[in-house]
Amino acid sequence: MGITQSGGTAAGDSGENAIRDVDRDALHILPISIIPLKTPPLTRARMIKNVRLESVVEFFDDTEAGSGQIDIEDIPRAFGWPDLPVHPDLMVLRKLALLPSFDMYSLRILLRQHGIPVNDYGALRLSQRKNEELTEYMTAFTRPLIMHIYGDGDVAVQRFEDLIGLFRDPDVKKALAKLRIMAARLEIGVEEVPRFLEDYGDVFLSLSYYRQAMESIQPTVGEFQHALQQLQENFQLRQDVNLMQTCMYLSKVVTTVMNRLAGRFDAFDRNTADLWRKVSAERFRRIQDNITSYHTSIGGVLCGLTIKMTAWQRAFPGKDSGGPVKRANFVFTQMRPGFDKLQGLEQTAQSMPNLR
Repeated sequence: MGITQSGGTAAGDSGENAIRDVDRDALHILPISIIPLKTPPLTRARMIKNVRLESVVEFFDDTEAGSGQIDIEDIPRAFGWPDLPVHPDLMVLRKLALLPSFDMYSLRILLRQHGIPVNDYGALRLSQRKNEELTEYMTAFTRPLIMHIYGDGDVAVQRFEDLIGLFRDPDVKKALAKLRIMAARLEIGVEEVPRFLEDYGDVFLSLSYYRQAMESIQPTVGEFQHALQQLQENFQLRQDVNLMQTCMYLSKVVTTVMNRLAGRFDAFDRNTADLWRKVSAERFRRIQDNITSYHTSIGGVLCGLTIKMTAWQRAFPGKDSGGPVKRANFVFTQMRPGFDKLQGLEQTAQSMPNLR
């Protein structure tokens, strides 16, 4: 059993298999409790992506004890499973390990694609805390919908939550009148409005989630790029051809990935703005399908990049942290491994079409 030291909190909480908010909201953590396995200790563990972007099973994560991780192929020995026949839990773990990201939106798609059952698909949702964090991002998507349907005149409907609240309004006649207005503007039946609102909120929440993830790492990306440039300009280190090639490679991949991520978000914004030329449920469905089709590629790229940038920020929290030699060693041992996967994920992602 390989033990690596890292800070954190206990992997479990008050409920035996309860999912912590930090696990539910992370790009790189999969709470195994959502998967029906036959081995109880596994359901209390997590699968995580480590700094090398490899999937491992983590049995504990404690501030003092560190992180207790086991490679997937070492699990049979840990539990005394025979080599043959292959244990069914190992077959599932191998499939899970291949997923590029463990964020909830990617998991919804990838688990179905790989035929991996889930105990409760309702668990594949962001925490309430994360939902509240994303309120500012969501306003850009929800405010135009409200304005299109009700304009400025209805002070009772100013936020997306007010639309949802119509279904709980004690004044049934008043609520029904508002819902009929919404249905007419969207060209759907009143009975279809709840499903539309649920899907609308979810798809733009996903976009807000990924955008926040990208923006949260941008400062560290800038610091990392600057550090790579400093290493290349260092009089002693620039004699190391391997280091110079590595720095140039990492810088190129990071720049390409960040530029293409930003380009996709710009394309999403253009398509979303286009929705309001003539909003309808049908046009929204097209944009919904378009955005959802990019969840796994965006999730995978952001997962890998977030892990790498988090590792760099922890190792060098300040621009003067660590000397050139220490930074060069970290680039070789921690940053370079796994970058090929990151580059591969970006290269397989399609260009973003404009919807008309």
